[in-house]
Amino acid sequence: MTARIYRPARTAMQSGTAKTHHWVLEYDQESPRTIEPIMGYTSSRDMKQQIHLTFDSREEAVGYAERNGIDYRVIEPHNPKRRRIAYADNFRFDRRQPWTH
Repeated sequence: MTARIYRPARTAMQSGTAKTHHWVLEYDQESPRTIEPIMGYTSSRDMKQQIHLTFDSREEAVGYAERNGIDYRVIEPHNPKRRRIAYADNFRFDRRQPWTH
C-alpha cells in the first residue's frame, strides 16, 4: 500500500497561509467505497484511509515512511505567484479598463 506525502493547500475560505506549513502523510485508497443498500451510507473496508499524520517538515515525513517500510510518493507544493495590488490602483488615471459602473 502506498502513501502520499504533501503540503496541503489553503482552503477557499482562507486569504492567508495558516495551516499550510506542515506536511501530511495519507494512505492511498486500496479498495473502492461502496454504498450500503438499505440506509445509503458510503462505507469502505479500507481502515488505513482514516490515518492522517502531520509532520513539521518534508524530511520528517519521508523519514517516518522509510523507517516503517511504507512505499510513498512526494507531491511537491505549488506556490502561487502573488501580485502586490494597492487599493489606490483602482482609481489610477492610466488604468487599462475604465472604471465605470
